[in-house]
Amino acid sequence: MSVSGPGTVPSSREQQPREQQPREQQSREQQVLERIERVRRHRPRVREKNITLAHGAGGKATQTLVEALFLEHFRNPALEPLGDGAVLAAGGGRLAFTTDSFVVSPLFFPGGDIGDLAVNGTVNDLAMCGARPLYLSAGFILEEGFPVEDLRRIAASMAAAAERAGVAVVTGDTKVVERGKADGCYVTTAGVGVLERDAALGPSQVRPGDAVLVSGPIGEHGVTIMVARGELEIEAELASDTAPLHGPVAALLDAVPGGVRMLRDATRGGVATVLNEVARAAGAAVVLREPALPVRPVVNGACELLGIDPLYVACEGRFVAVVDGGRADAALEALRSHPLGAGAAVVGRVEDEPAGLVLLETSIGGTRIIDMLVGDPLPRIC
Repeated sequence: MSVSGPGTVPSSREQQPREQQPREQQSREQQVLERIERVRRHRPRVREKNITLAHGAGGKATQTLVEALFLEHFRNPALEPLGDGAVLAAGGGRLAFTTDSFVVSPLFFPGGDIGDLAVNGTVNDLAMCGARPLYLSAGFILEEGFPVEDLRRIAASMAAAAERAGVAVVTGDTKVVERGKADGCYVTTAGVGVLERDAALGPSQVRPGDAVLVSGPIGEHGVTIMVARGELEIEAELASDTAPLHGPVAALLDAVPGGVRMLRDATRGGVATVLNEVARAAGAAVVLREPALPVRPVVNGACELLGIDPLYVACEGRFVAVVDGGRADAALEALRSHPLGAGAAVVGRVEDEPAGLVLLETSIGGTRIIDMLVGDPLPRIC
């Protein structure tokens, strides 16, 4: 698998294991790590005067926008963890609440459309909080001239996805803007779910010795969208992996009670961005093994042609789990017992150092730093 795409920072350890490196080379590497740490300690600041597509890609620009602008104005204890949703106390119990917007282009693609993507994406954000999804809202921004039949098709797809996920769309809103002021149809959803297990999930729970799992092959949704746009001369049998994930999540939580540290669906920015967020928040290192990463050959081939890394490509039906390292086998068995987790794999581990970084042990025996996504190689994939 190629791991030289956007956002990847080559390390001086590329060619040989650390213990075999000359002292001078190890010193240079330490200087690089210290420089990265100094940069990360700086207070985030939005330097651009105008919003760019990179601000919506889920990588460094998005993180800076959220922390330096939105968090500055909206900071509160429920928001501060910056997870997939907020966990709130209500009536003696706990609820999860989330919201999301969908601007995917094209609206219809192999394996799904903007309708089921909106339902599944919101359901999955609730599932990553450890919640059982219950209710959704749906807001539509429609452009003047948008075909009614397309809107009917999207609504039917949402209804079918909601039924499969066991949720109901209980409220919503519709706005229409002038022709040329939108791109056909945008969908915004919010969701509420109930937490039925006493599980504390989040990067703050992650500790050295934990295992990192993914629930299935990665990169399929983002590559499918790019191929569906017809901008590339690529013919491949690809379909989006969009799916509701609360089923395999429930199986995982039941199989290793108290052993699941963190869950996160690998949407914008892909697995690499998720794990960079984890490493930074936990103050630990995440070490991945390249041979263990589940990437289908057709996805890997398309990514090589596109010049991107599957680790940074969005999924819409896969999630990353960090679990107690001593219970990794039980966690893997639980995921593989569910149809949506059949391709699950243990892909790495959590270590003490270097804190805040993600490393990839490559197939040729070297090590590479996997940085957070820079830029936006695949715009509007969700």
